[in-house]
Amino acid sequence: MIRLEHVDKQYQRNGVTTQALQDINLTINKGDIYGIIGYSGAGKSTLIRLINFLEAPTRGEVIVQNQSIGHLSSAELRAMRRKIGMVFQHFNLLESKTVFENIAIPLILIRESKKKIENRVYELLDFVGLRDKAHSYPKELSGGQKQRIGIARALANNPDILLCDEATSALDPQTTQAILDLLKKINQQYRITIVLITHEMQVIKEICNNVAVMENGRIIEKGSVLEVFGHPKQQTTQHFVSSVINDEIPAAVVENLCAAGGCESNSELFKLEFLGRSASTPVVNALILQQKVVVNILFAQMSEIQKTVLGSMFVQLQGSEADIADAVNYLRDNGVQVTAANQQEIA
Repeated sequence: MIRLEHVDKQYQRNGVTTQALQDINLTINKGDIYGIIGYSGAGKSTLIRLINFLEAPTRGEVIVQNQSIGHLSSAELRAMRRKIGMVFQHFNLLESKTVFENIAIPLILIRESKKKIENRVYELLDFVGLRDKAHSYPKELSGGQKQRIGIARALANNPDILLCDEATSALDPQTTQAILDLLKKINQQYRITIVLITHEMQVIKEICNNVAVMENGRIIEKGSVLEVFGHPKQQTTQHFVSSVINDEIPAAVVENLCAAGGCESNSELFKLEFLGRSASTPVVNALILQQKVVVNILFAQMSEIQKTVLGSMFVQLQGSEADIADAVNYLRDNGVQVTAANQQEIA
């Protein structure tokens, strides 16, 4: 559906070269909801503008629906762009036009008949739940309603791809959830491929199937959301994941443990990570019953990602060195990832 192959993007200004993107390789499959996340200046918005060729790459190829965009004629490029909808952070509605007129703009530009325009606009207004706002003006709408109208306008030409550039960043959490639910509905009902740019990991967790993490114009990590959340490799990715899944033990827990005399030499702290089956079976309970260690559960958190449970737990295991080793092996044999937790680092 969408491929970027060894893509670079440079800008020249006053004799100074700025490297906005460097060696981007990315594949987005048909029907996917693909998230691209990074901090401000990471290159996310530049990347998304390459997909509809609002920006041309300095090097490399952008391939959409098996067509290399850089080789299209002007007429072919216009036709391709009609199959790519765009949703913006600040809605980009024309204040002087009614809701109906804003949604109709893409259809007017391709000179559809008045009857077809009317039918399509009201169909979209029904879809986003705002038929009663057809003759209102943008200034009369809430932020969430404006974004729904922006989404309806992006769907006017029945696109195959929907590009969302920080589409929820200007919205409150409750409205953000409603917009994400609408995007999921679009993806499921129309099988439209969605590419979503964001700096919010909660958005990625809520809606995306796959994710790419960007930093300084590069993709530093990519994969399924479950894989990236479960085993983030890069420090930037770990920071993003920790904003949604708090997988660090609070320092006060360790301080209180040691103050109460619980940091003896015959004990060790471990971080346990559960994924899928290991998160839904009573592994820790069996550990307590079957192994010769005392188990002190210090901190735990569970999350659901793509209908799979992902969890982390910090435990203190007390016993002989051999018994602790046996307990760790038991956990690993039952699908739990176990890593030693240095008390000084945790504290």
